[in-house]
Amino acid sequence: MKRTLICCSLLLPTLSFAQQLTAAWPQYRGPNGDGSTKEVIAKPWSSEGPKSVWKQAATQGFSSIAVGGGLAVTLMTRETEGVPTETCVAWDAATGKEQWAFPLKIAKYDGGGDSGGKKGDDGPRSTPSLAPGKVFVLGANLDLYCLDAKSGKALWKVDLIADFKAQNVHWQSAASPILEGNLCIVMCGGKGQSFIAFDQATGKPVWKAEDDAITQATPTVATIHGIRQIIFFTQKGLAALDLKGKLLWRQDYSYKTSTAASPIVWQDIVYCSAGYGVGAGAFKISKTGFKLESTQIWRTEGKNINHWSTPVCKDGYLYGLFGFKEYGKCPLACVDIRTGEMKWQQEGFGPGNTILSGDQLLVLSDKGELVLAAAKPDAYKEIARADVLDGKCWSTPTLAGGYIFARSTEQAGCFELAH
Repeated sequence: MKRTLICCSLLLPTLSFAQQLTAAWPQYRGPNGDGSTKEVIAKPWSSEGPKSVWKQAATQGFSSIAVGGGLAVTLMTRETEGVPTETCVAWDAATGKEQWAFPLKIAKYDGGGDSGGKKGDDGPRSTPSLAPGKVFVLGANLDLYCLDAKSGKALWKVDLIADFKAQNVHWQSAASPILEGNLCIVMCGGKGQSFIAFDQATGKPVWKAEDDAITQATPTVATIHGIRQIIFFTQKGLAALDLKGKLLWRQDYSYKTSTAASPIVWQDIVYCSAGYGVGAGAFKISKTGFKLESTQIWRTEGKNINHWSTPVCKDGYLYGLFGFKEYGKCPLACVDIRTGEMKWQQEGFGPGNTILSGDQLLVLSDKGELVLAAAKPDAYKEIARADVLDGKCWSTPTLAGGYIFARSTEQAGCFELAH
């Protein structure tokens, strides 16, 4: 689905907050689905840090904040009738005032989120996706909902396990729903229906395909050789389908315990990485006639590991948090996507997440620091740093209209860049 992003300059202070928020970050990896935005951080924050516009409690969860239509939406764990329940919460993006909360299924996990912090701070893993008037949510227990953005009421819902014999993964699903055209696309894991595209308006399946066991990695939508495709990172490897559910190409890839970072596409190269000793690889997608094929360019087993922190790519260079279970210390690094060569690394970030704003990186460390750095391959250059959140941050920061939205397992906040 093509979305128009209205980028609001930070040099226009006469614009109201509500007007600036016509710029949106409507899904897990932003308006372009690749962790980038055309919105430029023209003025970094001062030594005092970005101004806190609002903060709210965000109890237990690794969901990022999607922003659009005046709302900031995320998932967390709350008690419903005394029972811990995954809950979709929508705040007014400008004020932080809660607009509605919708309970999903009971919160049950295998303890994967307890690592690198206190016990019991586990929670929902995926991020809501926003379309005009609608919020799409995929819970950790493979329950899919379309909610009315104004009221928070369910327009339709699907239990993938009960209705489509879905097979969940250890530590539960973390993949976010993908919106493309009129479709809501998810990984399911049911035989013959591992990938399912639902009609956004009705919740009826449009197509079902393949027999792959799922992972925690959110699929990536990209155009390669002029063909729009959705790339799934499964326990078999990479599988690319067109928007009608037809398999375009496959690439075998190792799986051990968990795969959680999304594939990255740059031109005709697809990069992927996983933890537990698997490491990274890059593959060239070639086109002969109507046929697409994948050929390995390089492979670094046990190296260039992205545990769940998906990098961004600019001008052929990957920038992101690399390392495995290095809580509080794994580095921000630059890797050439064409060769696998590491150009530089800077320790001390931990497995948070990174987005790309113009030629700058906005990083949220796992201990709640926002860091602005140059997206340049020659050396690490830090521009600004600020400690903004308590709790553990395994989520991705959001940039919309000159405001940063970020959350931890304890707090969510909105921060103004220029003041």
